[in-house]
Amino acid sequence: MAEQAVTAQSEDFSRWYNEIVYRADLAAPSPVRGCVIIKPYGYEIWEGIKAGLDRRFKATGHQNAYFPLFIPESYIKREAEHVEGFSPELAVVTHAGGKKLEEPLVVRPTSETVIGEAFSDWIQSYRDLPLLINQWANVVRWELRTRPFLRTAEFLWQEGHTAHATHAEAEAETRQMLDIYADFAMEDAAIPVIKGEKSRMERFAGALRTYTIEAMMRDKRALQSGTSHNLGQNFAKAFDIHYLSENNVQEYCWTTSWGLSTRMVGAVVMTHGDDKGLRLPPKLAPYQVVIVPIIRRDAQRSAVMDAVERLRAELVAAGIRVHVDRREGQSPGFKFNDWEMRGVPVRMEIGPKDVENDNAVLARRDVPGRAGKQFVPQAGITDVVRDLLADIQRSLLDDARAFCDAHIVDVGDYAQLREVIEAGEWARAAWAGNDADEQRVKDETGATIRCFPFDQPDRAGSCVISGDSADRVALFAKAY
Repeated sequence: MAEQAVTAQSEDFSRWYNEIVYRADLAAPSPVRGCVIIKPYGYEIWEGIKAGLDRRFKATGHQNAYFPLFIPESYIKREAEHVEGFSPELAVVTHAGGKKLEEPLVVRPTSETVIGEAFSDWIQSYRDLPLLINQWANVVRWELRTRPFLRTAEFLWQEGHTAHATHAEAEAETRQMLDIYADFAMEDAAIPVIKGEKSRMERFAGALRTYTIEAMMRDKRALQSGTSHNLGQNFAKAFDIHYLSENNVQEYCWTTSWGLSTRMVGAVVMTHGDDKGLRLPPKLAPYQVVIVPIIRRDAQRSAVMDAVERLRAELVAAGIRVHVDRREGQSPGFKFNDWEMRGVPVRMEIGPKDVENDNAVLARRDVPGRAGKQFVPQAGITDVVRDLLADIQRSLLDDARAFCDAHIVDVGDYAQLREVIEAGEWARAAWAGNDADEQRVKDETGATIRCFPFDQPDRAGSCVISGDSADRVALFAKAY
C-alpha cells in the first residue's frame, strides 16, 4: 500500500511540519520528554550549517574552545538579570555519585557565566584583548512546549563569547557577528532575514543590547534565527573581568555573546518545504544529486550501472555530493517520491534508453512536474549540474524573499495593526511605546515586536498605539 501523503501546509502547518521532520528522516522521538534523536540525514544538515558558520568565524579571527557542561549554581546567580531570565528553564543536578552535592550544578543553559570566570583568569592586560572565543556545544533549557528542532529541552548550537577594551569595539563585534549570521542565512540556507535590534522586553537577560535576524516561515510566523548580544560591562563586573590599560589603569572589559542553534534546521524546513516534503538549498543538502537507475530487466543492469558509476565518479570529482539509490525491490516511482520528501535538489535518472542515447534525465526539486525535467547529454553533464544547483540556490532565495515581502504590511493605527496580525500577516508600524504598551499588544494580538529593523524609513511617523511622534518603526508578528 502506498504511504499516505503528508498533511497539506494549508490544512495544518504545525502537523505538516512534524510529519515532514520524521518522514524525511531528520529526527526520531526520544524517550526523554522534550528531546529528539537527530538522525544522520538531519545531522548532516546541521553539519553543513556548522561548516558554513565555522568557516566565517575563523576568517574573522575567532577560535574554538570547549567549556564544561555543568556550571556551579552560584555562578548563575552572580548576574541578577541573567538568573531571573533563566531560572524557569534551568535543569539542576543536586546528587551525584550517590551523594548530595555541596553545591548544586546547573546543566548548561548558556555559558556566559562559566566563560566569564575563565576570562577573568585569562585576561591580564590590554595585550590580551580582544579575546575571541567560540564554542560548539549542547545546552539544556527545560521547555514546557516543545517541537523538533524549533524548541527542545536539549539542543545543539554555537555560542561565541568575546572580550574587548572599549564599548565601541564590543559593539562592532556584536554587529559583525549578526552580519555573519545574515550572510550565512541568505547565501547558504537561502533564507531571507531581517536584521534589527530587539526591544527591551525581548532583550537577552543581562545584555545591554540584543540584535537579531528574523525570518518568515511559510505559515507567516516569525522565527528568531540567530542573536548577537552586546553585554556591556555587566558580566565583566559580575565576574571581575578586567585588564591593565596602556595607561596603567585597571579597566573592566566590554563583552559580547552570540548564538545560532539547530532551530536553523527547522528554519530550512519551514522556509522552503512544500506539500511533497523538504526542498533543501544545494549548499546545505546532504546529497545535492541522487541518481536513480531505471532497470526493468536483469539484462539491462550492467550497461545502466556502468553509466551510473561513471557519471557518479565525474560528479564526485567535481566536488558535488552524490548518492546512488541502489535499493532493490522498490519501484522508480517510489524512489522519486522518497527523494522528493527528503528534498534532494537534483534527481538524475539513467535507464537503458538513456544509455543508448548518451543522455540523462535531470529533475529539479524546486520545480514540480515536467517543467522541472530536462534531457541532457552525458558529455559535459558536470557543468550542467553545477549550473543547475546554483540556479536552484538562487531560486529558493528569490522565492522566499518574494513570499516575505508580500506578507509585511505597513499599518497606521492600532486597529489596523490588530486586523493585520489577525489575518496572519506581519505589521510594520511606527513605535514610541513603553513596556506596558508592548505587553498590551502581546496580550491582545499574540504578536511581539520581532525587531526594530536596521533598515529604517526617513521618517517613522506617529506611534501606532500612543499617537506620539516616533523615531523608528517596529516589526510585529506572531512567532515560534
